[in-house]
Amino acid sequence: MTKPKVAVTIGRSHYDRMFSARAWQDLEQMATVVHHEGDEPASREELIDLLPGVRACITSWGVGQLDAEVIAAADSLELMSHMGSSIKRFVSDSVWDRGIRVTSAGITLARDVAETTLGLMIVGRKRIWPLGRHVAAGGWRDSPVWDQWDARELARSTVGLVGASNVGRHVIELLTPFQTNILVADPYLADEEAAGLGVQRVELHELATRADIVSLHCPENEHTRHIVDAEVLSAMKDGAVLINTARGGLVDEVALIGELKTGRIFAFLDVTDPEPPTIDSPLRQLENVVVTPHIAGCVENCNRMGELAVEEVRRHMAGEPAVYEIRQDMLDRIA
Repeated sequence: MTKPKVAVTIGRSHYDRMFSARAWQDLEQMATVVHHEGDEPASREELIDLLPGVRACITSWGVGQLDAEVIAAADSLELMSHMGSSIKRFVSDSVWDRGIRVTSAGITLARDVAETTLGLMIVGRKRIWPLGRHVAAGGWRDSPVWDQWDARELARSTVGLVGASNVGRHVIELLTPFQTNILVADPYLADEEAAGLGVQRVELHELATRADIVSLHCPENEHTRHIVDAEVLSAMKDGAVLINTARGGLVDEVALIGELKTGRIFAFLDVTDPEPPTIDSPLRQLENVVVTPHIAGCVENCNRMGELAVEEVRRHMAGEPAVYEIRQDMLDRIA
């Protein structure tokens, strides 16, 4: 029997980073692999040449959008198996209109982001950053800095999660040993489901007033842009920690900078808006904020995404349910 054609569109320079030997073996066993010959991800024009006769394509960051013209050329395409944190930029109405299935291996990133978030929670409650800088400058425990940023435990603190997303749910799981009180603000989370997760569903303002740590895990859209505004920030407790490993646009950064300048709160920002921050941004200068270059998820080795993307292709060809399929009606709830 002739093997189905599967196109790998991500560019050869990204193969080692995205695919393990196991992934290649599994893919080549089930399919005739059609390679995009360029080193970098295929553009939309290159997709038009690459996708005719192909039943599935594997995409990732930088690949051109599957717009109407690409879909018209992809006459046999049934599945887009995506590797990355979001599929929104890569799909179009034509994908859904044709009934092409879309899967995302980005759920493997969720664990990475959750682990980074947990680390920042521990470091934030222990005040590692400000106290480390204080010691480097010659100080120790007997100073106003120690009084302001007293080291505390994550255990039994109150953690507020904005969004019960894949990442948010991994964070909930990772927090289990710490016996934290977890508050979640998410309009899509029912009280019964919250109870099953062992969390309390609250409105955002209440979360801000009660939480020792406020951590963001929701998508950015028209409803959530600047959801953390001046009112929410001013409601946060003195000494609270804000963590954003989701999307920069969730936070009103003008309001955040104003609040940080008071010295009341501390922030860890893995994402900003704009990204990166301007060279003269106060976020690069203030002592009570740490900005990292969007590295909460995997950066150098994303083999797990490649393995899941190939598994999604196998499941589709075998008529089995996907591990994580994206439907059009999910787009307003996911990143």
